[in-house]
Amino acid sequence: MRLFRLTLLVASAVFLACQGEQETESPATMYFNGDILTMVGATPEYVEALVERDGKILFVGDTNKAMQIAGKGHIMKNLQGATMLPGLIDGHAHFANFGLQAVGAQLLAPPDADVANIPKLIEVLKAWNTPENRSLTGWIFGTGFDDSVLEEKRFPTRHDLDQVTEEFPIMIMHISGHFAVVNSKGLEVLGITAETPDPEGGIIRREANSREPNGVLEELAAIPNMIAAMMPKTPEANQMFFDAGQEMALSYGYTTAQEGRAMQNHELLTAMASQNKLKIDVVSYIDYMFTDQYMGAEWNSKAYTNHYRIGGMKITLDGSPQGRTAWRTKPYLIPPDGMGSEYSGYPAIPDDSTVRSILERGFQNDWQILAHANGDAAIDQLLSTMESLHQQYKPSGRRDVIIHGQYIREDQLNKAVSLNLIGSLFPMHTFYWGDWHKQLIGDSLGNKISPVRSALDKGLKITLHTDAPVALPNLMRVVWTAVARTSRSGETIGAEERITPYEALQSITSWSAFQHFEEDQKGTLEPGKLADLVILDNNPLKVPAAEIKNIQVMETIKEGETVYQRSTEQQ
Repeated sequence: MRLFRLTLLVASAVFLACQGEQETESPATMYFNGDILTMVGATPEYVEALVERDGKILFVGDTNKAMQIAGKGHIMKNLQGATMLPGLIDGHAHFANFGLQAVGAQLLAPPDADVANIPKLIEVLKAWNTPENRSLTGWIFGTGFDDSVLEEKRFPTRHDLDQVTEEFPIMIMHISGHFAVVNSKGLEVLGITAETPDPEGGIIRREANSREPNGVLEELAAIPNMIAAMMPKTPEANQMFFDAGQEMALSYGYTTAQEGRAMQNHELLTAMASQNKLKIDVVSYIDYMFTDQYMGAEWNSKAYTNHYRIGGMKITLDGSPQGRTAWRTKPYLIPPDGMGSEYSGYPAIPDDSTVRSILERGFQNDWQILAHANGDAAIDQLLSTMESLHQQYKPSGRRDVIIHGQYIREDQLNKAVSLNLIGSLFPMHTFYWGDWHKQLIGDSLGNKISPVRSALDKGLKITLHTDAPVALPNLMRVVWTAVARTSRSGETIGAEERITPYEALQSITSWSAFQHFEEDQKGTLEPGKLADLVILDNNPLKVPAAEIKNIQVMETIKEGETVYQRSTEQQ
């Protein structure tokens, strides 16, 4: 009798436990009545419905089967004709700096903002110069000015910025992220004088016939000082920058973002992750100068901890083509002020053996490598070093990435394929600087910038990117530029290098997931994958090419949770 009673009690406990599990199981969510584009395969595939539960995709397919899979008590989400895609994954950007663009003085030219000339730039900086804003970093700062489209066709100098104020330091960052301009007070604070030598891989521009700095800093004369001038000074400012930057990413449909050159800002991201402040996944690539400091941390993992991980290392081999610091094998047709007719840019790391030793650490430690190389001379340096390392280590399964590759040649594309590299290309150049490139390197080569069609036809795996905050983190504009290749002036920049809208979408979903070693979890809408989703107001595959750039993100969903929803006022 006692055994019977014990068995009955155990059975009752098991029954009640099962009942409890059923009662507490999260309801499924079923999305239907829209263009649900799975991004599976080489051609577009649509399904009638998608079912999600507990952050994972349960089912994609027809509506009747979806209703059965969703079960009792499920939530119905009517897309009302909108388009659903996998959450967007930028092939390369600088997520930790999104806040600079969101918070600082907005110096972008039309159509993104309205700084078309230097007087307007001065006006915007004056308006931003408030005690509250200065307290954020101790500086007046702004981002996004572009000398190639300013009416004056030149860089502002310290003399221009001194018109804003001579009392407080000012720094403005060029749209490329490779130059800064400071006022006289800024030079004083940074300790830059006529006696300060140019650092290796950088230039302090000088007044004509003088050693006096004119306020313009290039490459490694600029980048370390940007960190000094633009880093938030208080925990409150840190949080403000981070929140503003993350909200910007969410509003453009990001579910995975990249910090493509992490330095000290890695510590900000780990702090935000530790506090559960990250709403999307962020993968960082540590600048090679900081690998000893950070690559040994537990964050260096294929798995995310609180939405953050380190994915590998970053090396920068040259500068920006629009800024004429990309390292070419031929001279620029229009050299920068003070440079002779043979000027062809310059390397960030002149010594090839140093480059090899840096990249070799990636091979020895199985770190994925992101290599910034714009000019064909820099790409030669990268490819020859990679070829040597492949011959020595005979690796398998590496997914190293050429970042940007604006001036990559046909023979270099072939070599990249043979080395199994990935090309993360930046076709937004065709709009922002397509006209300028043709002036700098000639019509024929200018039409071959961001050669996405050639890359695909040769078998190179590619992704596309915004390089934000170089440009706004608007991935629909990336898709548009890859499809249309239309410049600011309305000219077509290399029609033969256009790709299809579907290929462009693959480049920011499934192909980008592959680049980040995350194709098993992300990039397509398939059962078992994360419910990382984005809802758009229009279908990029069904609107005219010219309208793709106007497509808006209506909702961003990370692992089943809505993290952004466009307000009715924004629609």
